Amino acid sequence: MGNVGAIERLYLLNGGFAIAPDKSVYTPGKWKGEQITLCCHAYLIRRQDEWILWDTGIEDDIIQEPGGKVIAHNIRAVVVRTIRSQLADIGIAPEAISKVILSHAHFDHIGNTKLFPKATWYTQYQEYKAMFGPDYARYGYLPSLYENLKRAKMKLMNGDYDVYGDGSIKVISTPGHTPGHCSLLIRLPKIGPVMLAGDVAHFTYNLENHCVPSMNSDYTQSLNSMKRVEVIVQTEKAQLWLNHDMVQMATIPQASSFIE
Repeated sequence: MGNVGAIERLYLLNGGFAIAPDKSVYTPGKWKGEQITLCCHAYLIRRQDEWILWDTGIEDDIIQEPGGKVIAHNIRAVVVRTIRSQLADIGIAPEAISKVILSHAHFDHIGNTKLFPKATWYTQYQEYKAMFGPDYARYGYLPSLYENLKRAKMKLMNGDYDVYGDGSIKVISTPGHTPGHCSLLIRLPKIGPVMLAGDVAHFTYNLENHCVPSMNSDYTQSLNSMKRVEVIVQTEKAQLWLNHDMVQMATIPQASSFIE
């Protein structure tokens, strides 16, 4: 079962909102031309004497753009609370975060890399290679958001990775949305295991019907990753949190409240 007592609490940070003009991008053949708003999040984990962050949300500077800003894939980014201010509400400075684990490198997950210069960064090798490779635009990446990671302390992972070796925080390889996309299985002391699915599926319908978004990098990998997450969730009896699902995520307390 892993070290159940290792993680003390989890904070759900508001990482902004992504407004897409065509919902059928996520569900090809259904809801064509309908607008959809997706919530975005970063997740702050307290483990013993460490602060760990899963993803970084949309770039804080977007808060200065009235009505938001179209970033990539024709998606408009809106920031209502900065990550920096939410950390301040919790009582920590960005410099206190020792590890940042990335699900993948899209703008709503990697927007605030510059906030955490002292952190060690964890990403899949395949993701890193695509981020800094010649075809970055094909995957919807914006290197200006993460150029600083070339000089950061990096831990490149190949597949699943148990961060502390005790099962408390385990990276689960779930490629398909991007070449090195991953999810995170964590074990909280009271509510038990939670699968932070990243963008394996953007909302519940997407997962239940195994709809592969047209923007994804690999159709077959995407399907396999959806199925893999479902099996792990069932086996572990874990809660499954879909990062962009407005309905589900509204039921979860947000920072500065926390979950144990």
